[in-house]
Amino acid sequence: MNGTEITDLKKILASPKKVVIIPHKNPDGDAIGSTLGLYHYLKEYKHDVCVITPNDYPEFLKWMPGENAIIKFDTQTDRAKQCIANAELIFTLDFNSFSRVDDMGPFLEKSNATFVMIDHHQQPDNYAKFMYSDTSMSSTCEMVYHFINFFDDNNKITADIANCLYAGIMTDTGSFRFPSTTSTTHRVIADLIDKGAKNANIHQEVFDTQSLSRLHLLGCALKNLVMLKEYHTVYITLTKEELQSFNYKKGDTEGFVNYGLSLKGIKFAAIFIENQSDDYIKISFRSKGDFSVNEFARAHYDGGGHNNAAGGRSDDNMEDTTKKFVTILDQYKALLQS
Repeated sequence: MNGTEITDLKKILASPKKVVIIPHKNPDGDAIGSTLGLYHYLKEYKHDVCVITPNDYPEFLKWMPGENAIIKFDTQTDRAKQCIANAELIFTLDFNSFSRVDDMGPFLEKSNATFVMIDHHQQPDNYAKFMYSDTSMSSTCEMVYHFINFFDDNNKITADIANCLYAGIMTDTGSFRFPSTTSTTHRVIADLIDKGAKNANIHQEVFDTQSLSRLHLLGCALKNLVMLKEYHTVYITLTKEELQSFNYKKGDTEGFVNYGLSLKGIKFAAIFIENQSDDYIKISFRSKGDFSVNEFARAHYDGGGHNNAAGGRSDDNMEDTTKKFVTILDQYKALLQS
């Protein structure tokens, strides 16, 4: 976002506006943290702000300040449509294509609002008048922190904002261990702690509230892990029946794929999870080094994301999906062995 865009957007925000903030479907910690962080910031300037998520999100994110104000499109559809129809300004956070919000997409396409994109994923669509897109960033939450600073408003970062942004940065960096974590990220985190982010409490809320059924589901996932040594790859499968037998709740499989990547010598990990309500398989990919799972997901699974973290889907059954995956790997054998 250049200086002219910042000046123009600042003029728009100089007087109270009807604002909608939207994250992607199945929002994660970065999506919820960034939308609520921006929500609290804009509320300080007396804007009429609605946060609308396409659907629900995990319980371990529902402690965040302002979470009870979030509108869920799939269960509060009429209210959400009204907010979108009335909006003068729509911020889309942590995604860059209307395809990432499913049923909300057509209503965004019809909107006459001015769009602002804040996102760190690759290959953004060209729908936003104001686009802050930076794939080098650790998280959208870090970008919201910088966005606030673009307006010389660092002093406006309250403890509520700091807690939301800290949570998103922490989760999207794998607790600060992914390569996208830079020295700047750590300086941002330090400032957020100074401004009131309770880092130990946030970690406890996100990671230390697991149910016994989730731990049993993790055991099932690890038991299903398959290692493909010649490709330095592992994959995990979870069927509908397995999810049901362990009382699956949204967010329970978060982070499971990383266990595969933790194995010595493994460069590429995938998890295949049967969707409970629709006939498709949700896929998450993780990698180390220069193997781009973003390119892999875009080429074969109608997905995408980051170089080392991406997602996709398969419309085949589990057996055919895993067979196809192994077959595709042969095309990447040299790269995975390098």
